[in-house]
Amino acid sequence: MITVCLLRRHLTAYLTCQQPYLTVDMRAKASDIKITQYLNKNAGDAESTLNVLNVLEELLSSGTDRRIHYMISQGGSESLLNALVKNGSRFIPNYTILLPILYLVAKVGHKDCGIGKKAEEAGAILLILNLLKNNIQHARRAEACLLVIQVFATSVSTAKLIASNQGLDIIYNLIPNYTTKNLQTIKASINAFAALLSSDNISSAVSKGYVSGLLLLYEEWHSKDTKHSAIDILQALLNCFHKIVRSAVGRDTFVSQGGIRLLYHTTQTCSLNICQGLLVESSVQLMRWCLPKTPLPLRSDQSVYCFPLPRRHHLLDVVASDDTSGEIAGDKMEKDYQEAQSKDYDDDLETDLKKLCLRPPLDRPKDLLPQYSRLCPELSHDFLEQLELSSQGRSPSSSSSDDETEKCNNLSLHSFRRGEKSAVFSKTENGTSGQTKSAASLFKAKDFYSHTGILNSSAEVGTKARETRKEAKSGLTNDQQNNKSEGNGKSYNSTMIDSLIDIHGVDIPYHEPRTYHAAATKTKSVPGFTTLAFPDFWGQVPSPENEPMAPRKLNIQRQKVLEDIQRFLKTDTINKVVFDLEDDSLQFPPDKPDSLRFFSSFECGNLRKAIQVRRYEYDLILNADANCSQHTQWFYFEVSNMVPDVPYRFNIINCEKSNSQFNYGMQPVLYSVQDALNGKPQWLRTGTEICYFRNYFCPVRGSQKTTFYTLTFTITFKYKEDVCYLAYHYPYTYSALRAHLNLLHRSVASSKVFFRQQIICPTLSGNSCPVVTITACPPSKCDKDLHQLGKRPCIVLTSRVHPGESNASWVMKGTLEFLCSNDPIAQALRETFVFKIIPMLNPDGVINGMNRCDLSREDLNRQWCKPDPILCPTIYHTKGFLYYLNSIGRAPLVFCDYHGHSRKKNVFLYGCSVKETLWQSGSTVENAGLKEDPGYRTIAKALDRIAPAFSFNSCNYMVEKSRSATARIVVWKELGVLRSYTMESTYNGFDQGIYKGLQINTRELEEMGMKFCHSLLSLTIDTKALYGKSLINHMNLGQNILDHKSHNSFEDDEPPCVEEIEYSTESPGLKGDDLELDINRCMANIDAEGSTKRQMSGEIGGYYQTFTTVKSPTPSPDNAGVH
Repeated sequence: MITVCLLRRHLTAYLTCQQPYLTVDMRAKASDIKITQYLNKNAGDAESTLNVLNVLEELLSSGTDRRIHYMISQGGSESLLNALVKNGSRFIPNYTILLPILYLVAKVGHKDCGIGKKAEEAGAILLILNLLKNNIQHARRAEACLLVIQVFATSVSTAKLIASNQGLDIIYNLIPNYTTKNLQTIKASINAFAALLSSDNISSAVSKGYVSGLLLLYEEWHSKDTKHSAIDILQALLNCFHKIVRSAVGRDTFVSQGGIRLLYHTTQTCSLNICQGLLVESSVQLMRWCLPKTPLPLRSDQSVYCFPLPRRHHLLDVVASDDTSGEIAGDKMEKDYQEAQSKDYDDDLETDLKKLCLRPPLDRPKDLLPQYSRLCPELSHDFLEQLELSSQGRSPSSSSSDDETEKCNNLSLHSFRRGEKSAVFSKTENGTSGQTKSAASLFKAKDFYSHTGILNSSAEVGTKARETRKEAKSGLTNDQQNNKSEGNGKSYNSTMIDSLIDIHGVDIPYHEPRTYHAAATKTKSVPGFTTLAFPDFWGQVPSPENEPMAPRKLNIQRQKVLEDIQRFLKTDTINKVVFDLEDDSLQFPPDKPDSLRFFSSFECGNLRKAIQVRRYEYDLILNADANCSQHTQWFYFEVSNMVPDVPYRFNIINCEKSNSQFNYGMQPVLYSVQDALNGKPQWLRTGTEICYFRNYFCPVRGSQKTTFYTLTFTITFKYKEDVCYLAYHYPYTYSALRAHLNLLHRSVASSKVFFRQQIICPTLSGNSCPVVTITACPPSKCDKDLHQLGKRPCIVLTSRVHPGESNASWVMKGTLEFLCSNDPIAQALRETFVFKIIPMLNPDGVINGMNRCDLSREDLNRQWCKPDPILCPTIYHTKGFLYYLNSIGRAPLVFCDYHGHSRKKNVFLYGCSVKETLWQSGSTVENAGLKEDPGYRTIAKALDRIAPAFSFNSCNYMVEKSRSATARIVVWKELGVLRSYTMESTYNGFDQGIYKGLQINTRELEEMGMKFCHSLLSLTIDTKALYGKSLINHMNLGQNILDHKSHNSFEDDEPPCVEEIEYSTESPGLKGDDLELDINRCMANIDAEGSTKRQMSGEIGGYYQTFTTVKSPTPSPDNAGVH
């Protein structure tokens, strides 16, 4: 910071070396007082005043703004204003002195937030207006006055005062028609006019017709500026428009006077050079802000799916009759969720040591816990009998699941382990080739459009959840009652399906269409789905190669926004509804050659409405979570009747999140039925011209402040008459889980693997929530082996509490398949631990295509503190089961809840640590003596070495207040589980390691589930076993991957999007830096002119050659006017 002493020293040295004719007395005065005081006391001495002004300008121009702020704190603004008033009030002002004062007032006042009030008190407001009126014909003087007015107008009251004294009119009349002269002064006039546009002044400008006048000026300047020399003028006019549209009356006037149409047409004529690109960007932002808020074209914001809740039957009436009540109820939930998502791990941290360390009491009586003993079948199973049967060569039953699985075994299917062929599929290869060839033409992709009925399930599936809910008893029930048979596959057209499989069947590990259909017949949905989506029924295999992240096309968002603005101008729109969940006539529309067909009434499907905007463009609206009006992100729908090799644009217009990985290389996934019939049943990343940005839509009813975002992408279909499916991410249905568990049960070696599938409880709609126990059978009858089984620690894994996070289910699939495999590591894990796995905590949400909540409208991962046994049964009973394990001394060694993350790349862990939370929050609590087991980092460190998809750098162990009711924190705090985690998997891909730059596939997700199991070996007594040679060979990892260090190879957070996702109310045209540059340019011009005059007069500089003065002040010839 510059001090008064330094100012005195600079001034003394300067006056001594540069002005030797000054008296000793004058130099002493300059040394003993502040420069600004000297300026005021010697206002009549023109030569000395000019010298001081030049020194002050040099001192304030060098260094940082701290000098200016120091001067302001010492009354520098007041001194300069006083000097301005004294010199400007003269009958014939000396502009050689007045101009530097004006520039210094602008330079210092620009940094002084109170300059407007100070100017009013000094009487400088009317003075500056008089100076401007008297110097309209003098460009440089007028520009200096306009710069000062810009600074003064930063105060709203000052801007009103200037406008009330005709300042707005004076400045508006200074803005000329197109000219090539005095462009800097014209620019200053426009910027000063914009600075005066406070809310009250905008109304005045509108009433006087200034808005239409400015629009005409913009059109003229833009059309005549063929050499692009007036870009600054056009940008300044855009700055005026930005100020005008901040007011509702200004915005309405701007739109009614054709402002949007004018800006749209001018952007179409702009070239691609950088300068005009800035104009286009500013124009686009302005048009986005001015587009009228348009309600979504829906009957109601409320979800189409309404489910009557137990004990709250009145909610159904409320939901059906009053949309705003549903929004009010959901607004707080969404606000809390968005706040939690937007917080980094150093925000909202719990700093109360007592709350971090205190274990809360049980949320239920202890006498309710024994009911969960049945979920530990490994403790009650008769392994002696099993070993006897095995020794006699008879089939043991240790892995039998329940009646449901046993009846599914009646299907004529063989083992479905990886690498083994199904008997059904091998039939096609052995002796039926002739039949296959003759029947190959029977099935085409168009046969599997939903309305054909080939994949319609039996009438049983059509039963609505609300009708079957009465059959489901609340709380826990007998496994055999709740886990009924999933059918024998005879309730649908088996001949057609058999032919389909014979002709087109491919080997998909752990998947069989008949088994899937058998599971789907017992799945209960709110609307009563009767159709199976072909990808779920037929299955999928990962694509053979990973797909790279999609490159972002330059200015693609701008292009799409301009197309949307063109739609607003109604130049080429169709606006025809082609699909609507609420209109039965649009569920199965007739074939029309000029539009696509959509469908989403199947398990996990989500598309509420499709509107054809143009011939090859569609607006899509997603359905909100059941019983509420929010949480739209997940989509999954069928599309058909396409024209091949034609780009179709899809716009999902009611997304809610403020940013998305779609802005960073992520693509949606597509499944082609035609490709599947050709032997390639794959979900593939697809889409070009992808971007995600804020739009102009708002809810049908409720707050106009609610913001929606558009996800837009373009797809070119390969085949004519194909049926395709589009999804946010690789879908994984509840029926797929049930079928998968049944196939896993049949694949395990029952003499080695104890596999038991049970039902932890029914859901609100009567679906079963499965829990799986996996461990190793004791190798012998000896008491030691049987005792060791009872002492094995438990590992508890859960998944899919948020239904839109289908990636979590794929990770869980990898975990389950690995634990049931013959891999030596899997065998070692089974012999060491007992795995308790609840692979889908929110079946109802998954089935009904929801994104965040369940049927109770609650985010289940915010209900763990005190879950409601009726409204949140899966969470209530899962927590009760954990309580039970803790009560019998078998608290989980590890608890991990699998999730998906929409804002980050890679896979990572969230854990819990008291020390790290206190340290990160900057808490003053003394934690040096606080002891904490560092073992919570063990798994993350192991994964960092063995899992190429894992990012150690993205892990954190903070305990946040906003997440205090999540599974991770509640299990850690209430049960004392040190290793309580949330494992987050990206939807997008990777920015580190061997997968860097690639999008994630189901292969990597399943691999991550396997690698998580591998990491558990680090918890065994012999921790070196994790890196033992014998196990490394089975992991198929090279030395390079083992040396992988993610925390040294990438940045944790995404950079800002290359284009503005939001549109701001603030003007992007004129910034503080721009004004400062204009001021410095004007001051430099004076210095340059003074330097030229000194050189012509032969003056030689002294000690401070950079401090320029005018020895003999001569008024400059300011005879060039503005007009």
